[in-house]
Amino acid sequence: MSDPAAAGLPAAHSTSTSETGSFCTARCTCGWRGPARRARSLAREDAATHVAERSEGTGYLGTPSV
Repeated sequence: MSDPAAAGLPAAHSTSTSETGSFCTARCTCGWRGPARRARSLAREDAATHVAERSEGTGYLGTPSV
């Protein structure tokens, strides 16, 4: 099977959350990272917004990880 990124097609965004102390951060396989949140629900909402915006081709919520 071919690699979508190698074919010039956008890769699927897969998000997850991670916790550090009392903060939760959403991250994506594309390198995006959302702001640290105290509520897991807000971090999940950030991730859902990121995926929706990227699929629509609009804004870029958050910052890319380095």
